[in-house]
Amino acid sequence: MRELCKVLVVDDELLVRQGIKHVLNWEQDGFQIVGEAGNGKEAMTLIRELKPHIVLTDIVMPVMDGEELTRLIKQQWPEIEIIVLSSFSEFDYVRSTFQSGVSDYILKPHLDTEKLLQVLRKTAERIPSLSGAVINGNYPVPVHQAVEKLLSRYDADVDSAWVQEWFPKPYFYLLGMESPDGGSGEEHPLLDSLKALLPGMKAVRLEGHAVSGRPGMTLFLLNISREDRDQLPEKLTLLCPASQSQDRIAWMLSSSFDSPGRMRGIYEKSFLKLLQYRFFLPKDISLAFDILPSSSSAPSFLLQPFMEQVRRLELEEAFHELEAHMDQHQHAYTADVFEFKSFIGNIVFNVIHLLGSMNYDMKPLDEAKYSYFKAIDEARHLSELRLVVRQFQAQVTEQVQANPSAASPNPSMKLLLDYIDQHYMEPITLTGMAAHFHFNPSYLSSFFAAHHHEGFKEHLNRVRINQAADLLRYSETPISEIGSLVGYGDHSYFCKVFKKNMGLSPTGYRRQHQA
Repeated sequence: MRELCKVLVVDDELLVRQGIKHVLNWEQDGFQIVGEAGNGKEAMTLIRELKPHIVLTDIVMPVMDGEELTRLIKQQWPEIEIIVLSSFSEFDYVRSTFQSGVSDYILKPHLDTEKLLQVLRKTAERIPSLSGAVINGNYPVPVHQAVEKLLSRYDADVDSAWVQEWFPKPYFYLLGMESPDGGSGEEHPLLDSLKALLPGMKAVRLEGHAVSGRPGMTLFLLNISREDRDQLPEKLTLLCPASQSQDRIAWMLSSSFDSPGRMRGIYEKSFLKLLQYRFFLPKDISLAFDILPSSSSAPSFLLQPFMEQVRRLELEEAFHELEAHMDQHQHAYTADVFEFKSFIGNIVFNVIHLLGSMNYDMKPLDEAKYSYFKAIDEARHLSELRLVVRQFQAQVTEQVQANPSAASPNPSMKLLLDYIDQHYMEPITLTGMAAHFHFNPSYLSSFFAAHHHEGFKEHLNRVRINQAADLLRYSETPISEIGSLVGYGDHSYFCKVFKKNMGLSPTGYRRQHQA
């Protein structure tokens, strides 16, 4: 059996690496991509392990660039041939690498099948160990290469007879697994056990495909009979009842499909969806698309009541409501993860801003907010997000308790604020409220400004506008009616005040949030 010429691809752009991988039928032409790296440092690690014949590398990369990589390769492995990828603007840079022993170069704008194959064959002829083996291969496309092309949206020129030989069974699944020891491959113990239970099953490992967000996951295409199709989720659950152990996903199973040509659609609409659902689902749920629990919609979280509780320093109660809302998403697991994380980030921002306007020292939290935003963004499960929220609540409580006099609510002030909360939808005025509480209007205006972080009119408008925003986001109430429902008799004045406070007209605000 001939020896394939082993090639390592090094480029910091994933799309470039994908294009190189699928522009050729590599094994059919006598070559094999044994690995890929995003920079020179990663490449050096792979070279020690994989011992490629040729390294195909970009020049401009982070961490370690192509020029330094070329120099180090030739120092440690002088027998390895190097082909440089470059753009026109880097030509002088490329010329300097020839002093280190580069074999050839390809300009990225001119990268096509014929040019790449020509340069590869010319370079392979210089490798004594291959003894001219890489010449006009014209061999069948290997199964894993064809499958990887189908999954990456590249056309695979595959003979239907080969497909029937590779996949004699009528049904398929995509199975993702992470090994207990962090390794990957067909020696995965769970896959070995599954093959023992379903001896007719075939499994093809997709070596060149990384699952988004799960770098340690190995992806397999399973080909099974009709009987095995119905048994597979049950057998996996029997072998490994919990799909998750701490942060590891033992296995994820897509919905079944009946043709390799449907694999890309199933990957996007079933497998990746399952990865998104995993964020909200309890950790003891088996991640099989066809046996998921029934889902529901979580009720909308009303920000205004939450912020009012924070303003009154009812922090325990406010965050308890927030956690209850988060817990509801274990059943509303089809919710958008990005939108949910944005919502939590918005809570962090608003709480810091509100307490800062109430004269609390929020400098430590203001400095830490970007760390919170980063932790929210990087959370891989709802349980991690809950820990971030609890940490934030603890720090908020600590800052409030460190300066208890900053915004201690005056009993009379609390009565005024409660009155506005209960009557904001009515045509209340400073004069009318002064009469209700037996205050002089001028004194009430001064009292309000002295004991609150905003004046009477500003506070009343904020309460009304926040209530209007909730109606715009969470109801179908006509915009023409919302102004009067929150206390504005003049619709045009309502629109003017809303836009001043929210930066958008009521129509624009509803359109943005409903979209």
